[in-house]
Amino acid sequence: MSEAEAHEHTHADVSGGWLRAAVFGAMDGLVTNTALVAGVGGGGAAASAIVLAGVASLVAGAISMALGEYTSVTTQNEQLDLEVAKERRELARNPRGELAELVEMLRVRGVDPELSQRVAVQLHRDPDVALRLHVVAELGLNPEDKPSPWTAAVSSFLTFSLGAVVPLLPYLLGVSLLPVALLCGAAGLVVAGALSSRFTPRPWWYAALRQLLFGAAAAGITLGIGSAIGAAVA
Repeated sequence: MSEAEAHEHTHADVSGGWLRAAVFGAMDGLVTNTALVAGVGGGGAAASAIVLAGVASLVAGAISMALGEYTSVTTQNEQLDLEVAKERRELARNPRGELAELVEMLRVRGVDPELSQRVAVQLHRDPDVALRLHVVAELGLNPEDKPSPWTAAVSSFLTFSLGAVVPLLPYLLGVSLLPVALLCGAAGLVVAGALSSRFTPRPWWYAALRQLLFGAAAAGITLGIGSAIGAAVA
């Protein structure tokens, strides 16, 4: 086994694919429906009205999240394609200028000037390699590693739905008590925050507490507004 093979390792998804969409979808679903249940329940609505509003929010929110993620990732990929085409034209139109640009990029990264020149000349012998290097260096994105819009859309749809159903569970199971629903939402936020910490350097309790505070703030504000409106129209 070679030294390179022995050192082989993998990295987490950081390109804006399924992970970002999944985390965003779960948190958005939890916060949205926990706050909605707080607002509608605080306004004095019946259990059936809370379930109806919650399910409608789940369906509409999941579809909106999926369409938004699909459009966002597709637009990002199309913009990258446009920039790649622009860089390809520059390499064809002004190869010496692009070569000098690569030499400078290598030099500022700590490569000796003479070695930078030799390396840049060698890399520019293959147009595809040169194009990929320029795009990665100038845009910070790999044109061969674009996130899938379908993966992002499906991830956000499923995780939003899962998060949004958590605060509705007591009502769906026949426990029509607003405090229980809010506790379920809080527990979901804590679990989701703790799970998200597996992909970050933050401790689990920090991520869990952060998400709980965000959700509590949204639910508290919505509960206050719902209670005020409920009292006004009673």
